Amino acid sequence: MSQDSDSFAELFQESVSKPIRRLTPGQKITATIAGISGETIFLDTGGKSEGILDAAELTGEDQERSPAVGDTLEVYFLKAKNGEQLFTVSIGSGKNTEHLEEACRSGIPVEGLVKEEIKGGFEVTLGGSIRAFCPYSQMGLRRVEDAAAEYLGQHMKFQITRYEEDGRNIVVSARAILEEEREQLRDALKETLEEGQTVSGVITSIREFGAFVDIGGVDGLVPISEIGWSRVENINDYYAVDQEVKVVIKKLDWDEGRITLSIKETLEDPWEKAAAKLSSGSILTGTVARLAPFGAFVTLEAGVDGLIHISKLGKGRRIHHPREVLEEGQEIEVQVESVDTIEKRISLTPSDYVSPEENQEKEENLVKDFQKSKKEQSADFGTLGDILKAKLAEKS
Repeated sequence: MSQDSDSFAELFQESVSKPIRRLTPGQKITATIAGISGETIFLDTGGKSEGILDAAELTGEDQERSPAVGDTLEVYFLKAKNGEQLFTVSIGSGKNTEHLEEACRSGIPVEGLVKEEIKGGFEVTLGGSIRAFCPYSQMGLRRVEDAAAEYLGQHMKFQITRYEEDGRNIVVSARAILEEEREQLRDALKETLEEGQTVSGVITSIREFGAFVDIGGVDGLVPISEIGWSRVENINDYYAVDQEVKVVIKKLDWDEGRITLSIKETLEDPWEKAAAKLSSGSILTGTVARLAPFGAFVTLEAGVDGLIHISKLGKGRRIHHPREVLEEGQEIEVQVESVDTIEKRISLTPSDYVSPEENQEKEENLVKDFQKSKKEQSADFGTLGDILKAKLAEKS
């Protein structure tokens, strides 16, 4: 038997041994490009029947490179025709717009051009000729301030959510596609993300309580307390939406869908420098940052605050709240009383503060001085009396 006959027999046996892969319309699979001929791409789908894909779907201007034999790609099964299985990457990207109703039933993505802004959303053209409507809320995952500037003229993938009147009423959603992609990214991130890890992200929104950051498919929250080492009143003063940032993953809770992040921990801790300069007894000038019922927080330098306890305010006078003698933003001269580098706490006193012990001693000294002065005055009066008596005696 010739070598060619042996090879043919092996190929025939390999073909017979392949299982029949039964697919349902809309099913997504991974296939390998087995050959390219003109406008047709032949796919190896792992079954007896080869798959057919319109080459126009992979040769558009927006493609990074031309397809090649051996490439793998994800495709959607459309239907079987004449013993061949027809596939698509996304309906509308080639000439297969006749399958739009099937795409609606099966959830196959369609490619469209955002053509015009109309009431309530955008007109989207599928396959260059079929009109569809996408509401504003379904254009993306987040609200965009200038939707027209963001989307007009863009080629995007959509999911058909409504197909009525033989295609005269088609409603599509880009959000549905993006949510599915994010869910896939989320599953992948579960395998790679760890608490304590530093990652890059993009700020997606800013609220009063914190900033949401996209870290590659999922959003995490940076609480306002984790924005920086200094006390932050308004996050917009420091960061903006779409800004790239480094964050540390503080906590991962996949069950609740909560990820807590920190920008602060990626920044240099100002305490490391401050601790070397601060010592008990040092006189410094600071700014009153915040008033609390128990005392006043004073910023000595960015990210380094100290506390003056209420008992040390008022210059010995009893007060009920620090606001009686101080106001936020006021500059004040303070003296460092103690520094706890482990707990990162600084105790301060006003530079003119006098302790109760010192105050009592001062009062006692004043009393003593007064009594001494009184005795001296009495002695002086006694001497004067003696002189007067003597003078009177001389006259008499």
